[in-house]
Amino acid sequence: MGSIEGEGTTVGWAARDPSGILSPYTFNLRNTGPDYVYIKVHYCGICHSDLHQIKNDLGMSNYPMVPGHEVVGEVIEVGSNVTKFKVGEVVGAGLIVGSCRNCRACKSDIEQYCGKKIWNYNDVYTDGKPTQGGFAETMVVDQNFVVKIPEGMSPEQVAPLLCAGVSVYSPLSHFGLRESGLRGGILGLGGVGHMGVKIAKAMGHHVTVISSSEKKKREALEHLGADDYVVSSDETQMQKIADSLDYIIDTVPVGHPLEPYLSLLKVDGKLILMGVINTPLQFVSPMVMLGRKTITGSFIGSIKETEEMLGFWKEKGLSSMIEVVKMDYINKAFERLEKNDVRYRFVVDVAGSKLDDHQ
Repeated sequence: MGSIEGEGTTVGWAARDPSGILSPYTFNLRNTGPDYVYIKVHYCGICHSDLHQIKNDLGMSNYPMVPGHEVVGEVIEVGSNVTKFKVGEVVGAGLIVGSCRNCRACKSDIEQYCGKKIWNYNDVYTDGKPTQGGFAETMVVDQNFVVKIPEGMSPEQVAPLLCAGVSVYSPLSHFGLRESGLRGGILGLGGVGHMGVKIAKAMGHHVTVISSSEKKKREALEHLGADDYVVSSDETQMQKIADSLDYIIDTVPVGHPLEPYLSLLKVDGKLILMGVINTPLQFVSPMVMLGRKTITGSFIGSIKETEEMLGFWKEKGLSSMIEVVKMDYINKAFERLEKNDVRYRFVVDVAGSKLDDHQ
């Protein structure tokens, strides 16, 4: 490991090609400077978008690629200009590690919408070197893209909040959907969906989970505290909740028709898209016009919203449902994630793993 203002190496697990198989990889940390925080990674969540990236589903992948963008770790060194963080503190880093700082989005504290944002992996940093993610021993991150984890929150529980949690919190907050008594739908009960149920319930909403089968009904109602559960292929059940929802958080990451869900929204209801889908979605315009409905999207959340959401999560005493695995299980974890076989988020115990095995 190098010093923060020099360059060092670290070891992570990288995909080498679109098979998406990860294996140990030693790489240089980027050149750092006075504004950077050197983080020893403790935990990193596995997100569905990591799967898209390692398999080149979006046709933009560059290899070797170390994924992972729900990073929780400990500060081991800070640059001379760093004022927000001290050595030994527990911090988090998410999907964005840089932005232009000058555009309208950056000046409005919604840097995730900056046209020049830098992704924490599969991107090129300002020094021209590739960015690499959190399935690695250490990371170096600009202090403006690091958040402090409130004391008393367990780090493995926090990891999924840095993407899945804030992805739900941000649109509910932005679109004025925080007041209690609203009726919301959560479409798809995966990593983001389970966060959606927890956060919406903590805001005092009546929450209906909409899923493709009965399989997760008991978990949704008994473990996550949803109020209602509807199977999307059951027309009678769907008809029963027509015109009743203020919003639907659509977390489904594959192509699907929108009309059945638009019909569930009240006048002025919002369908908020969150799944990364690389095929066009379709709907007929009267479905939107005849209820002044909105189809919109939302992308993660800002650093400011992430800090707010962590405070909200702690205040409400919420917990994530996670399965903690070691790095040598990561390829199996991705296989299971592809089959939707996880309740509800994998988190890799990076610090407790042997990263350079079999090298």
